Amino acid sequence: MSDFTTRFAPSPTGLLHLGHAFSALTAFEAAREAGGRFLLRVEDIDVTRCTLEFEQAIFEDLAWLGLEWETPVRRQSAHFPEYQRVLHTLAARGLVYRCFKTRKEIAEEIARAPHHPGEGPEGVIYPGPESPLSAAQEADRLARGDAFAWRLSMRACREALGSRFDALTFIEEGEGPQGEHGELPARPETLGDVILGRKDVGTSYHLACTHDDALQGVTHVVRGLDLFFATHVHRLLQALMDWPVPRYRHHRLLLDEDGQRFAKRDKSLTLQALRESGETPQSIRTRIGMTS
Repeated sequence: MSDFTTRFAPSPTGLLHLGHAFSALTAFEAAREAGGRFLLRVEDIDVTRCTLEFEQAIFEDLAWLGLEWETPVRRQSAHFPEYQRVLHTLAARGLVYRCFKTRKEIAEEIARAPHHPGEGPEGVIYPGPESPLSAAQEADRLARGDAFAWRLSMRACREALGSRFDALTFIEEGEGPQGEHGELPARPETLGDVILGRKDVGTSYHLACTHDDALQGVTHVVRGLDLFFATHVHRLLQALMDWPVPRYRHHRLLLDEDGQRFAKRDKSLTLQALRESGETPQSIRTRIGMTS
């Protein structure tokens, strides 16, 4: 077996649609062509929206498409203590901080800033607080039970890594939104101080995904173009935690007749509905442009 491991990692917040089928099959076929491993991971850290019913539907849909994966399947909701240990490690090194600001407060702070960095690839960049809370102020907010988010401090990360911060790169085997390919510079600062966890949920997509890719030995991350910019933050986390760096292969996104991305709200285009209407695994492949 070759040194090639990839994964498909859906969130069970709804039924899979054609876009999911394309992503899952793209990763599965990449592993098969390389003679490598294909993993299925359930990214269910959003415990309020993820359900076992949708998880079971994911298994049924993927099996119907003809996919096979290793077992047991890693379910992220069973591993919150692991993610919290990573957060505690970063906190002990001064690389994350508790942010008690609401979205409205952040928007107001940004509006007052004369030299705010503006919009990034994933929305408004939050460059961190104008002035950090004192230890006493933070203790007071915690004693009151106020909600907070753990944010990764780009300023602290730059200080910790020194010249390594600007030298971070990753390999793109697919194509970025502007046709980027090959060895690319990682620019996590363009996303600002991203959230790595919250008071009630001790992790985020960025942290859990990157941790699990390292833990599971993923060598090739095959995923949609909508996650291309997340790679910049993931590369930084890999450097901070001394995790191995996989290669990335971002693929195009399927669009509907109106040029919009498929979404879980498109009930008529879920794999379950298409299957019930008489579609076959082969006709699904034809629909999404995978004829092999």
